[in-house]
Amino acid sequence: MNLKQYHNVHFLGIGGIGMSALARWFNLNGFAVSGYDRTPTELTDQLIKEGIDIHFEDDMSFISDSVKSDIDNTLIIITPAIPKAHKQLNFFKDNNYKMLKRSEVLGVISDNFKLVAVAGTHGKTTTSSMIAHLLKHAGRDIAAFLGGIATNYNSNFIANEALTPNTVAVVEADEFDRSFLTLNPDLAVITSADADHLDIYGDKAHLEHSFKAFIDKIKSTGKLFINEKITKDLVSTDFTKSVNTYGLNRGQFFASNITMGNGFFEFNYTDEINSINKLKLGVPGFHNVENATVAIAVALELGLTVEQIRTGIESYKGVKRRFEFIIRSEKVVFVDDYAHHPVEIEAFLKSLKALYPNKKVTAIFQPHLYSRTRDFAAEFAESLSLADEVILLDIYPAREEPIPGVTSDIVFKDINTEKSKCSKEDLLDVLYDYELEVVATIGAGDIDKLVKPIENLLTEKYHA
Repeated sequence: MNLKQYHNVHFLGIGGIGMSALARWFNLNGFAVSGYDRTPTELTDQLIKEGIDIHFEDDMSFISDSVKSDIDNTLIIITPAIPKAHKQLNFFKDNNYKMLKRSEVLGVISDNFKLVAVAGTHGKTTTSSMIAHLLKHAGRDIAAFLGGIATNYNSNFIANEALTPNTVAVVEADEFDRSFLTLNPDLAVITSADADHLDIYGDKAHLEHSFKAFIDKIKSTGKLFINEKITKDLVSTDFTKSVNTYGLNRGQFFASNITMGNGFFEFNYTDEINSINKLKLGVPGFHNVENATVAIAVALELGLTVEQIRTGIESYKGVKRRFEFIIRSEKVVFVDDYAHHPVEIEAFLKSLKALYPNKKVTAIFQPHLYSRTRDFAAEFAESLSLADEVILLDIYPAREEPIPGVTSDIVFKDINTEKSKCSKEDLLDVLYDYELEVVATIGAGDIDKLVKPIENLLTEKYHA
């Protein structure tokens, strides 16, 4: 498929983190880009400033005349989150526009590059942004399509300057809706394969089957970098391509001697050739040390030097909403994190408590999706119980309709620590009465809209 045959590119769901990265690529490459999304956000505001035409009403009058009149030269890119009754969606269907999913377009674009694809039920956004930063910091010409806003670049997209056989694209490979099966990686990373998206897959076995299919998409000369803990589950004994395992104190590439202080983690990296001691990671978390380990392994594979690795890791500033410090003072600490799966919450809270072992941790959690809450209610309760106290919000529905009997109560009842429930609207009033030391907002819904108000409350109350 030749994307150059299109002049106009219209996005349905342009404000999504993956969709917006593609929109930025098309905009930078001279296409006339426009799009619809349901609500304005900070991200859509930024896209508009970059010259992209965006509207927020499902009304054909907002579609440009060039898109309406030039069917043959217009590409429509859609996200599965767009409802079937959407007027614009059905107009484009009825008039036989060329329509592709985001993942299909990403596959077409990435085929032009040396491709590093990072997959996993968690860890993929941080790991892909780490790899992208290490390469960019070392002066390599890359393109990156990320699933979060990389703090170093304040963007989910890094544009390449040229396109040669050695130009690398770093892509977050999303398992949702089997999207990653459109990719053909030169180097593939799999960080994790815990049961998730069971509304799509049904059970863990079918999820693992999809990851195995992703592994099969690696080019014949390509390499797989996989977390040692899941290698036996996903890689068959007759797999002929190069397999490289990593982990904390385990695998062919491993981190060891992990220490922490002042909110940062220090560790040693070791593989069969290299030994790099006292690496200082600019973002905290045991899970982020693990992510950094495979990012380093991939960067070394792509020719970076030990010194480039050392300075790149130390200068990496993380991803928005991934262990993001909002306030870090002697009186109070406030951290925001995107964790929305029990395994992610466990990793986040264990690291947070390790950083602040003598302080009380208050976790504010917003469950994401009715189906995920139902499927992992007991696991959510167990992971949240790692906090000293929990404030539980209502479920954020995202793309789902309510499921009878499924509310945050099914998690709340089994939380084994100090706990309370409240609505988003009442949270600030409830929070003001708490004595707070370390506060964490956790979730993938719209809890991020509470971050600034909570920051203001803490700043006023504790003069932080």
